[in-house]
Amino acid sequence: MHCSRFALIAVLIIVVVIAGGCTSTAPSSPSSPAPSPTADQQGNTPVHAGAFSVRADALTPGSVLPDIYTCKGAGETPEVVWDGVPSGTKSLALVLDDPDAPNGSFTHWIVFNLPPDSHGLARAQPNAKVLANGGQQGETSAGSRVYYPPCPPPGSTHRYVFRLYAVDMDITQPTADRDSLDWALTGHTLAKTEFTTTFRR
Repeated sequence: MHCSRFALIAVLIIVVVIAGGCTSTAPSSPSSPAPSPTADQQGNTPVHAGAFSVRADALTPGSVLPDIYTCKGAGETPEVVWDGVPSGTKSLALVLDDPDAPNGSFTHWIVFNLPPDSHGLARAQPNAKVLANGGQQGETSAGSRVYYPPCPPPGSTHRYVFRLYAVDMDITQPTADRDSLDWALTGHTLAKTEFTTTFRR
């Protein structure tokens, strides 16, 4: 009788020990990795396409203007292309200046009242007051109402800067020289962009 009771107690002890071991907490599964931060969270600035820009020919900024567009060649107008015209633009104005001219800045070309939905001017524009797309040519510093090809003094390198203005109106100046154009642009320029080339004779 005592032996049976002892055996029963021993079995109960073994059961309790085994049950205690089985109730130990299983290791938790690793948590899911946090989602990768977005580009903005990483501090990267998103790229915005369509910035207002102008370019002459297929040149890169600071490139040498080919002879064909200068007094060393045919003196043709270069191809000029632009992009990203801002909303609200009523007309565009293009100016080509030589800031290194001996007597101060010299304006080689003015075209104003270009349509806001245009994307450029083809090469070799005619010597006409009004161009095919409706743009009007203004007076250069030489007094001509056409393109005046770059022609710096021999041995000197000059910069030739193409400036494009987005304007909130059509320009109706009785004279279309640089001074009157600057006056018309004052307070009416929505945006301006430029492209610099060089030329040496």
